[in-house]
Amino acid sequence: MDETPTLQSLQAALDAQQAVFEMHQSMNVEVFYWWCTAIMIMIHAGFLAYEMGASRSKNALAAGIKNILALAVIIPTFYLFGWWIYNAMPNGFIPIDASFALPWSQSMGPDVQDMGSGIFWAAFALFGATTGSILSGAVIERIRVSAFLILTIVLGSGAWILAGAWGWHPDGWLLTKMGYHDLGASGVVHAVAGFFTLGVLMNLGARKGKFINGVAQTIAPHSLPMTLIGLMMIIFGFFGFLGGCIIFNGGETGWTTIYGNPTNLSAFAFNTLMGFAGGIIGCYIATRDPFWTMSGGLVGIISVAAGLDLYDPALAFIIATCMGLLAVWFAKFLENRGIDDAVGAVAVHGFTGFVAVVLVGVFAGGTPNVGDLPAISFVGQLTGAVVMVLLGFIPGYAVSAALKAANILRVPEKCEVIGIDEVELIAKPYPESTTPASVPSEVPNKLANTEPQGV
Repeated sequence: MDETPTLQSLQAALDAQQAVFEMHQSMNVEVFYWWCTAIMIMIHAGFLAYEMGASRSKNALAAGIKNILALAVIIPTFYLFGWWIYNAMPNGFIPIDASFALPWSQSMGPDVQDMGSGIFWAAFALFGATTGSILSGAVIERIRVSAFLILTIVLGSGAWILAGAWGWHPDGWLLTKMGYHDLGASGVVHAVAGFFTLGVLMNLGARKGKFINGVAQTIAPHSLPMTLIGLMMIIFGFFGFLGGCIIFNGGETGWTTIYGNPTNLSAFAFNTLMGFAGGIIGCYIATRDPFWTMSGGLVGIISVAAGLDLYDPALAFIIATCMGLLAVWFAKFLENRGIDDAVGAVAVHGFTGFVAVVLVGVFAGGTPNVGDLPAISFVGQLTGAVVMVLLGFIPGYAVSAALKAANILRVPEKCEVIGIDEVELIAKPYPESTTPASVPSEVPNKLANTEPQGV
């Protein structure tokens, strides 16, 4: 005969069910950010294809290998010090205690009681890798791979995450003192990376043949179809990127922004797609060029990302369309001043990201933040946008100037003429398919014994 349930036994059963529910909620959070991070990998596959296509064939592999190596150097350096910067420096350059984010702490490794640290670290590391890919495209065909890797570590594990600490962290001074709002990282990722890139380009110089008698020449991509496909892959990856910018809370709280304001993925869906469409239309109207038309998708999403949770979809579409026109104008403005940005990264990411942050102050000024945080304001957004520009441009210019002074920033002229693939990588992207196997290859087999082998 079953025992009659008591109040204590019913409470114990209820507590057990609540524990199971909370555990599954924590697992759901993990799964959500796991797949956001996985989808973000597509951003880097897209940048790889986009930049290889945008290069001439003699530099295609160098463009691709830079994107692969950017991931490989940013991930461990972000583990060593990038995550610590985010948690230790929300108040400025003087760090607070963030020992839990140091690489030897318990939270920075497998811990069955911790279902958050690793997955959030991974998402932020991939944000950092995105900044490295933004830099990578602009400098193709003339930068040394080694110099690029130094620069991408400074950007991907240093400059951008300091901006994140100031503008994204719950205690970041831009938020707590200025009410800064940059939900989708228009400023902390794109503006920082874009203006870091501008600083590098000013020291790197133009590709050989880009300017003849002061007139900018077209250096056509060797595979425009590959570039367009790569750009579309980046757009796909953006859904993981923006998903990583929303907070999946357990219990009754639901979705919030990184600033604690209530939001949901429906708002993201409306404005991401409307921004994507508007940017494409704006760039197409401005250029009728396939490359810029597809790049307009990036322009459009970045232009509305900062206010993704706040805008009416019609407003998002108008902003994105106008920014498509303005980004093309800014790219022409830079080119007319001798800046050779091979893929328009400064305009697409830097300029658009800067304006996107400011526009939140224009269209959403007065919107309250959570608790006693200052409301969103035009002054706060403009201040934040300027800070993002400086956090990108100053280290980008300074570090590239030092590399230039050491004569290790740019490949030698002969290397540029031959192609970086054959000189730095000793490889060819498109070896002749009709070459008989009996003829020795021009490209050495790096894994083979160099001595002749017996039959």
